[in-house]
Amino acid sequence: MLVLGIESSCDETAAAIVRDGRDVLSSVVASQYEIHAEYGGVVPELASRAHAERITGTIQQALEQAGVTLDEVDAVAVGHRPGLIGALLVGVASAKALSWSLRVPLVGVDHIRAHLWAGMLDSEADPAEIYPALGLVVSGGHSSIFRLHGPNDHTLLGSTIDDAIGEAYDKAASILGLGHPGGPALDRLASDPAADDRVVDLPISRLGKDSLDFSFSGLKTALLYAVRGVPGKGGVFPRSENELSEARRRDLAASFQRAACRAVILKLGRANEYGPFRTLLVGGGVSSNSRLRRDLQTWADTNAIRLVLPEMRYCVDNAAMIAGLAFDRLQRGEADGLDLRASPSATP
Repeated sequence: MLVLGIESSCDETAAAIVRDGRDVLSSVVASQYEIHAEYGGVVPELASRAHAERITGTIQQALEQAGVTLDEVDAVAVGHRPGLIGALLVGVASAKALSWSLRVPLVGVDHIRAHLWAGMLDSEADPAEIYPALGLVVSGGHSSIFRLHGPNDHTLLGSTIDDAIGEAYDKAASILGLGHPGGPALDRLASDPAADDRVVDLPISRLGKDSLDFSFSGLKTALLYAVRGVPGKGGVFPRSENELSEARRRDLAASFQRAACRAVILKLGRANEYGPFRTLLVGGGVSSNSRLRRDLQTWADTNAIRLVLPEMRYCVDNAAMIAGLAFDRLQRGEADGLDLRASPSATP
């Protein structure tokens, strides 16, 4: 079965053709970094306009790369929640139009859940041996832990109460003067062999002793004070990030990264008590982070759990994961009508 996937939840316009949920024939992602760079973050209205301008060409490119025509598509899948509502509407409207014109099923897919399928793309892993699984989504908008009994059978165990880890990385990069997109820039700097991640002992959020929720706002604030000092009267900081030496900037980046990754590992340790689990499924943009990937592997090995990480190209928002997860719903005879709604939240 060939599924055309469409993704437009934030600032990537994406389309893909996936066969039988796993075999990616094409995956096209049109990034908007150049549009949002001068603002230091995603501007929703600009993102929506860019999606509208690029969606048709992106779908056509995905078809051409896969070597198929629209007439060969068996179903259309779209990420319809959660995300920026204006951005989601572009993808949902396009998917509805294609489903109606081609007379093929329309499948709405939860963007967060799709990240947990990303590691199965182009993989030889047997889905029958994956579940029950522990799921971790770490991205710019989400930090969530799930218990999974199947591809579309999720129980939320914990989520962020403030900044998601990817957002915290971007803000930390801004504090350090590293530009946008900040996460990859901070990771590169922190990965310098000369970096000392113990220069500053930044806080690791634990919340309650049994909490599985995440909080990164305190870590971000602690880094801000380490860079610029504690503000005095009128909220004026005693120094600027421009006064940092390159060595100090590097060490602070490494210290931040150590604390952020340790917070994730801490919560996974707590979540593991809800097992037993066969597998740890990880997805989201921050799953490309070099230190986190190493720490996750160490944790999985220690706990005798199989780790399934996405290929680097499937860590970012993409449509292949949307099409892949939709295949599971189609196999169970599920699809949606043309009344499918876009939703900014993770619930309908």
